[in-house]
Amino acid sequence: MPFTPELVAELNILVHFDLDSTQQGIKIHSTADPEIVAATRRLHAKGLVTQVDGGYLTSLGRDAVEHARAALTILSSQPGR
Repeated sequence: MPFTPELVAELNILVHFDLDSTQQGIKIHSTADPEIVAATRRLHAKGLVTQVDGGYLTSLGRDAVEHARAALTILSSQPGR
């Protein structure tokens, strides 16, 4: 299954969360880009964030961020280094 633009938008939101603190969330304002607002709502519907406008990560959301960051690190690395 390829990455759709919708999934990429969701991944981009997830990597903005700080995993060092469970007390720090994010807030997506209603005036933000409609794609970002929609992606955040989808993350909420999937049970990854606590609020439709962001909030905090759920346990599943935390797992998703860890995996997304790992994939990003792997894919961003330079071959042969």
